[in-house]
Amino acid sequence: MLLLDPEAFRGVAGILLRSRFVEIRNVAIIAHVDHGKTTLVDQILQQCHVFRQGQQVRERFLDSLDLERERGITITAKNFAVHYRNVRINLIDTPGHADFGGEVERVLKMADGVLLLVDAFEGPMPQTRFVLQKALRLNLKPVVVINKVDRPQARPHEVLDEVFSLFCELMATDDQLDFRGVYASGREGWAVGEMEDERRDLGPLLDMIVEHIPAPRVQEGPLQLLIAAMDHSDYVGRIGIGRIVRGRLRADDTVAVLKRNGSQEKAVVRRVFVFDNLDRREVAEVECGDICAVVGLENVDIGDTLSDPEHREPLPLISVDEPTLSMDFMINSGPFFGRDGKKVTSRQIRERLRGEAERDVALRVEDTASSDTFKVSGRGILHLSILMENMRREGYEFVVGQPRVIYREVGGRKAEPVEVLIVDVPREYSGTIIEHAATRKGTLVNMEQTATHSRLEFHIPSRGLIGFRSKMMRTTGGEIVMHHRFFQYEYFKGSLPQRQTGSIISMAEGPAVAFALDALQDRGSFFVEPGDMLYGGQIIGERSKEGDLVVNAQRAKQLTNLRAAGADRKMRIAPATKMSLEEVLEFLNPDEYAEITPHHIRLRKSLLDENARKRALKQTRTLDE
Repeated sequence: MLLLDPEAFRGVAGILLRSRFVEIRNVAIIAHVDHGKTTLVDQILQQCHVFRQGQQVRERFLDSLDLERERGITITAKNFAVHYRNVRINLIDTPGHADFGGEVERVLKMADGVLLLVDAFEGPMPQTRFVLQKALRLNLKPVVVINKVDRPQARPHEVLDEVFSLFCELMATDDQLDFRGVYASGREGWAVGEMEDERRDLGPLLDMIVEHIPAPRVQEGPLQLLIAAMDHSDYVGRIGIGRIVRGRLRADDTVAVLKRNGSQEKAVVRRVFVFDNLDRREVAEVECGDICAVVGLENVDIGDTLSDPEHREPLPLISVDEPTLSMDFMINSGPFFGRDGKKVTSRQIRERLRGEAERDVALRVEDTASSDTFKVSGRGILHLSILMENMRREGYEFVVGQPRVIYREVGGRKAEPVEVLIVDVPREYSGTIIEHAATRKGTLVNMEQTATHSRLEFHIPSRGLIGFRSKMMRTTGGEIVMHHRFFQYEYFKGSLPQRQTGSIISMAEGPAVAFALDALQDRGSFFVEPGDMLYGGQIIGERSKEGDLVVNAQRAKQLTNLRAAGADRKMRIAPATKMSLEEVLEFLNPDEYAEITPHHIRLRKSLLDENARKRALKQTRTLDE
């Protein structure tokens, strides 16, 4: 590989690079969650000799964030490049979950084609349809990879037929319907054109990319570059990443930054980088069609256009699905304020949320009448919970309210977001799932059955999905697999049943006592263990009946000289129920908050004082009457 020192060869670096890598392919990799996308990327990197000989390579190399590795999903898109047959292939690893649709929408703008991965057993899933639909709308050339063909019960030929049917349903063009494909095993690192071919390496897949994904269309003229992603460096500040749509860009060029809001300003590009394997390499010039990183533009944001100052022509804005869910973020007003977190003020929380909204075009942040409360809107609970998890790991401490769907007015009537829900479940639980979905205004639109499993497809309001997964997990013993994606807005479908159980609330502040928890076990299940510090108004468990119950969890056993037979029975306290952040958010009632700190996730009432809660309840009942 030819390496250049840009300081020594600044005048000729761009010319040499163009002569060395004559051709470029810009390809996005799209797939449903857990269909093997990141594992396939690992094999591409290894077989293209990206890693040095003897270098220790971990699995899921591109899942660089701790959350991505813990959850096994891709959250943020990654850019990298490999060299194959004298062609530089710019690959973009994209998220597979519909909640990160904003991320997918942005990065597809940089591609000319897509690798569509589909599991050879599961076939096309909801997010397969979601990301493919976006790719087809952008007129990207697809290459289909039927992955995991070596797994038991794989049905590659049937899945290929299902993929073709999906293309037809999404109204693909004749050119897109004439797609090419390979059968592959990402984990084993091979791909073949036909199942009978010799299984050696991923050469057939890379050949397919070079031969069937079109090279970028070169447009001569004044510069146009669309910023599709942002990065940050402690040394050079903000880094804009995008594709040059027209013209070329050189280091030290003066450009016009055309903002999304219509404003314009001039700036100087200090340095320009192209992607080289997993790194970025500085060059003197980048041509039309290439993906590059630009340094020196402090006010650039996602969706902005860099253009020639004499020809200020903005590119079309990146269209992103509108948020469907909102939550209130507040400063922590509880008794344990500031014990865990270092960033606890409303100013720090506001700056962090505003910064996230700049990087994530699918997120909305609005100020409210209260200076300590911010309304944050996103694509779903997973989308918002990832933001919360990142904030708590960065040392933030805050409180959030119950998730609320965002309503619209359609034809003068109230409308709400409706989602397509796909459920895979053992056949014996099918009736239970259908019955529970019906109580949440879900409509069964399709049902497929095998000897052991059922696949159910519903149209269900977004608010009906809040708490649905956790309840069905308990009902089926963890054997349910469900996915959902936004479908459309429909007229309001009426009220839904709320949580049928009440909350167990701590009466006072202090450590939880085993004696007290043991005596209260017949009232419900607990979220806390003996020794945990509690405060008045904190929710410490779920009651087995309706209505809230205030208990004294600090009550200790009275020590006297009198003993009775059987009084000293051995305590058997059930293990505390541990919920994930998403389950905590789904558990909340309208008058409850989740307190999120670097080391704890607590549930609490919005009004900590018991008398204040009684007065508020009395006023609510008076207004209802």
